[in-house]
Amino acid sequence: MPKIATWNVNSIKARLPNVLDWLKEAEPDVVLLQEIKCQDEAFPRLEIESLGYRCAVHGQKSYNGVAILSKQPLEEVSARLPGDEADEHARYLEATTFGIRVGCLYLPNGNPAPGAKYDYKLAWMERLAARAEALLAEERPVVLAGDYNVIPEPEDCHDPKAWAADALFLPQTRRAFRRLLWLGYTDAFRALHGEPHRYSFWDYQGGAWQADEGIRIDHLLLSPQAADRLLESGIDREVRGREKASDHVPVWCRLA
Repeated sequence: MPKIATWNVNSIKARLPNVLDWLKEAEPDVVLLQEIKCQDEAFPRLEIESLGYRCAVHGQKSYNGVAILSKQPLEEVSARLPGDEADEHARYLEATTFGIRVGCLYLPNGNPAPGAKYDYKLAWMERLAARAEALLAEERPVVLAGDYNVIPEPEDCHDPKAWAADALFLPQTRRAFRRLLWLGYTDAFRALHGEPHRYSFWDYQGGAWQADEGIRIDHLLLSPQAADRLLESGIDREVRGREKASDHVPVWCRLA
């Protein structure tokens, strides 16, 4: 029954004590990290491997960067999202572990919108949809997880009016996210939790954490073969209240 988690750590160097503590407490089997903000050789492999994890890393100096940790071997590892050879951002990494194809993604923020950054976001989501569809054709369990930088519905943010013009909540963004669901993917958290106002991100500014003014932008999307095995899902909210916390918290699911 593998437990699979996603977490935007907002710099693995700055958050390493928090990450190690959480790995010991939560005991996930597979972890997908985003915004590690370091090159491959600077990733703290020794510390993480000492807890029993294998590591696959696709890093970038100071920005972006993704990694997959697993308590079983990582096979068929591939970096970069297909569809744009000129895109050098370290935002996507795939591997097979526990018999599941996992994709770790850090979707572009897209602000300010409209503009070049928003165009890049929408183009990236098109490429993601194409890859998601190709993975479905393989008819095996797939989990595409990470920081999607998408607020799917009004109940996924504290104040929809405040986010109305933001790239994370624009209609085109939400439509592109729904396209993934229409392909046949399931939002693991929402499948088991219908209650509104459950968040995975709280800004550092304006006392957002203290006021619980958050948004839900970190998601695990499951192919039908994975969704059929979904047992539990959750958000480790308490991690946000720790010293030197990331502005995101871990989101996870457990599969039979």
